[in-house]
Amino acid sequence: VQLVETGGGLVQAGGSLRLSCAASGISLSAYGMSWHRQAPGKQRELVASISIRGTSTTYADSVRGRFAVSRDNARNTLYLEMNDLKPEDTAVYYCKAFTDRATYWGQGTQVTVSA
Repeated sequence: VQLVETGGGLVQAGGSLRLSCAASGISLSAYGMSWHRQAPGKQRELVASISIRGTSTTYADSVRGRFAVSRDNARNTLYLEMNDLKPEDTAVYYCKAFTDRATYWGQGTQVTVSA
């Protein structure tokens, strides 16, 4: 099983990035999905989650209205659209696939937002 995040990078404050998380070895249509991030010296935190069919989403207060999580089960891919980025959004972003029985994490992608 492998989850691979891409799309991170360096962006100026106010800019946008789109992260992708491509899965292999599992069918994401059977998994809840979420994005998490970890900044240096801080604990990993939940950013957004999405239900199996994509009909329900949740967001951390700090990103609500700026970030949007979506999924394409046919492409076995999860997305995170990030707009109006702020320096405090700087972190390594991870995707997670989960059921009651299993949890898988990606290796992370770095997002750096300059002031």
